[in-house]
Amino acid sequence: MKDAALKRTILTLLLVLTVAFLYFQFLTEPVYNADFEKEADDEEVIEEDVPMPDSLHPVVEQRANELVEKAAAKGIRIIITDGFRSIEEQDELYAQGRTKPGKIVTNRKGGESYHNYGLAVDFAIKLSSGRVLWDLKYDGNKNGRPDWFEVAELAKELGFTWGGDWEEFTDYPHLQIEFGLTIEDLQNGKRPPAAEDYFLAEKESKKK
Repeated sequence: MKDAALKRTILTLLLVLTVAFLYFQFLTEPVYNADFEKEADDEEVIEEDVPMPDSLHPVVEQRANELVEKAAAKGIRIIITDGFRSIEEQDELYAQGRTKPGKIVTNRKGGESYHNYGLAVDFAIKLSSGRVLWDLKYDGNKNGRPDWFEVAELAKELGFTWGGDWEEFTDYPHLQIEFGLTIEDLQNGKRPPAAEDYFLAEKESKKK
């Protein structure tokens, strides 16, 4: 009888140990979170060593051309005086009024301007004589409003940000399209979408 009782006790202990082993082995394993892994995969990775642009982004170029046409329809002739600007050219411009003769015209060093990424242009008023004006009060179409501010309004309707709205360093000739990207984003290798993707997305959004 004692031997039978001992065997039952041993069997019971073995059963308990087996159950405990299985519990800790399988039921307490970390739960696999597929959603978490998907979120990690979906995070945008900043590309490195992306070549710098060497011309205006096609969207910015098209919008600038549209601005020239829309301004002309209002009796205002404008000229795009600057577009893509290399980092070297930006540094030269930054030196003006600081280490080189001239008036300070920018607070941005090379790599710190949207011009350096082909996302900005500058404009001015152009008279029929060919003379170029940077006169904010000039009213060439005689409608009682300065031509410059009329052009700025048209530019904003086309998606440009106007430097004349800036408080820290007002830049009246400057227009830029950021595509939701900061200068830091651009410095880290992020780039705007290709023109065809941008216009396709714009077309789809207008259908909604």
